[in-house]
Amino acid sequence: MTPYVTAGVDESDESLAAAHWAAREALRRGAALRLVHAWTGRQAPEPSVPLDTTRPDEAEETLQWAVRSVRAAHPGLEAAGRLESGSPVTVLLAAAEDADVLVLGSRGLGRVAGFVVGSVSQRVIARSTHPVVLVRAGDTCADEHLPPLDGVSPEEIPETPFREVVLGLGTRHPASGPVEFAFEAARRRDTALRVVHAVPGVAHGADGRVGPESAAQPPAEREHLVADRLSPWYERFPSVPVTLTITADRPATELVRASAHASLVVVGRGAPDARLGPRIGSVAHAVLHHVCCPVAVVPE
Repeated sequence: MTPYVTAGVDESDESLAAAHWAAREALRRGAALRLVHAWTGRQAPEPSVPLDTTRPDEAEETLQWAVRSVRAAHPGLEAAGRLESGSPVTVLLAAAEDADVLVLGSRGLGRVAGFVVGSVSQRVIARSTHPVVLVRAGDTCADEHLPPLDGVSPEEIPETPFREVVLGLGTRHPASGPVEFAFEAARRRDTALRVVHAVPGVAHGADGRVGPESAAQPPAEREHLVADRLSPWYERFPSVPVTLTITADRPATELVRASAHASLVVVGRGAPDARLGPRIGSVAHAVLHHVCCPVAVVPE
C-alpha cells in the first residue's frame, strides 16, 4: 500500500503553507501527497460567487489551485487532490485514517506569538488516532533550515542543514508514539533531537517560580533516568544525536523556548478522558498556541 501524507486545504494562506510542508514531508518519507478539501454540500452559491459558478465548481477550483502549487514546486512528487462532501472535522478525521500524518494550517500570530488554533484544528487534533502536524501561515522551506551562508541562493536552501527536532517527554514512561515520531523526524532530516523533560514533583507558585520540592529530584539523577528510558531508541536510531534538557520550569515554557531554534516540535496527546471526552492536554495546548515552528501532536 502506498504511504500517504495528507494535508487539508482551503482558500487560506495557512492552508497553502501546510500543503507545501506536507509536500516536503512526503518527499522525505518517499510517500505520495494527498490534498483534501471538504465541501459542505451547500447548493446555493455564496454571494461572492458568480452566478454561473456552482459551489462544487468553486470547491474543485480551490483544491486544484493547491495541487497546481505543490506540483509546480515539486515536479517529481506524486500529488493528487480529493474533494469530499461533509463537515471539515469529519472529512479530515477520515482522511487521517489512511495517512502516515495529517497536516493542517493555522493562522500565525508572528514569530513569537505562534498559532491561532481554530475549532476545526482543535477538534481534529483531539480526536485523531494518527499524528497531526500544525503549520503556521508564512512557514517556508527556509524556516526548517539553519541560516544559510552568504551567497547561498534560495534554490540551495534544502542543502543547508536542518534545525534540530524537539521532543517534549512526559514524566511517566515514554510513550512510544511521540518518541518514535520524533526520532524518525530527526533521522529523515539528518539532524539532532533535543529531548525536553520536566522534573516531576516540582511545585510552581502563582508567580511561576519553582518551589523547594525540586531539590528532591537532582537534575543529574533525573537525566540518568531519562537516558536509561530512552536507551532502546538510541539503539534503534544510532545516527541521531540526542541532547537532554532537564528543566525545573514548566514543560511548555521550555518547549516554547526550544522551538525558536527547531524545525519541528513533537508533543504527545493523552487518551480521551472517560468523563471529559477528547482533549488535547495542557502542555500540547500551550505549545500549539505559542511556538514559532510546526508542531506534531502524536497520540500516546
